[in-house]
Amino acid sequence: MAIQIVMDRSGDTRHRFDPNDARELAKAEQRFYELTKVGFTAAVRTGAGEVSQIRSFDPHAEETVFLPRLVGG
Repeated sequence: MAIQIVMDRSGDTRHRFDPNDARELAKAEQRFYELTKVGFTAAVRTGAGEVSQIRSFDPHAEETVFLPRLVGG
């Protein structure tokens, strides 16, 4: 099972999906592009305590975190 974690002002929302299920995978990919299109940054864990920003959907990522755009002021 893979997971997409969407962080926002109220905390986080977790979306689990089976990467072997074509329908669930397509929904996860659609969510990825919808979120990044509106300004969320997507990151995946690359090692112990390490993350890397990604700009395209990775169907093999076990965990993708979406961080909202920071607003200064």
